[in-house]
Amino acid sequence: MDVKNVGAQIANLRKAKGITQSELGERIGVSFQAVSKWERGETLPDTSLLPDLARILETTVDFILLGCEKVIEYKGKCTVADMKKGLHCLKNAGEYLGAENIIYRAAIKGINTDLNTDIEEAFRNDYVFEAFLAEAIIQNLIAGFYVDISDVKNNFKYEHFKNIVVDYCDKYGIK
Repeated sequence: MDVKNVGAQIANLRKAKGITQSELGERIGVSFQAVSKWERGETLPDTSLLPDLARILETTVDFILLGCEKVIEYKGKCTVADMKKGLHCLKNAGEYLGAENIIYRAAIKGINTDLNTDIEEAFRNDYVFEAFLAEAIIQNLIAGFYVDISDVKNNFKYEHFKNIVVDYCDKYGIK
C-alpha cells in the first residue's frame, strides 16, 4: 500500500464532495492537521476511522486504500412508476380519510415542515408533482437504492427534473 496514493485518494474524494479538511476532520473526530497529514502521505488514518471515512466520502475502504474501482451494492430497486404510485397514495389518503382527518393532516404537516414546501400543491400541479417525484427518487438513491436510468429518461415529462435525476444517477454510479 502506497501512503502517498492513499493520501491522494482521500484528497480527491474530499474535494469532489466539496468538503474542507476541517469539515472532514470534524465529521470523523480528528483535527484538520491529521487530515492534512493523510493527504500529504505522511500518515495513514487509524483503521478504526476507515469505515466512517468511506461513508462520508461515499466510497469503500478498498477504494481509499487500494484505488480500486468502488463497488456499489444497492439495497434494492425503485421505479418511476412506483414512486408515482407512492405519491398518489398520499393524495388518495386525503381523499379516503378526509382532507381534515388528523392522520392525513399530520402526515402532510410533517412533509411540509421537513421539506419546507406544500405537498398538496403537487396534487394540483403536474410540474410541482414531478418535482416531488424527482425528490422521492433522489432520496432513494441517497438511501442506496437503484433506479434504471432509461426508466428515468422515458418517464419524466419535464426535461429539467429528468436531468436532475440523471445527474444524481451518475453521481451514484448508475450509467
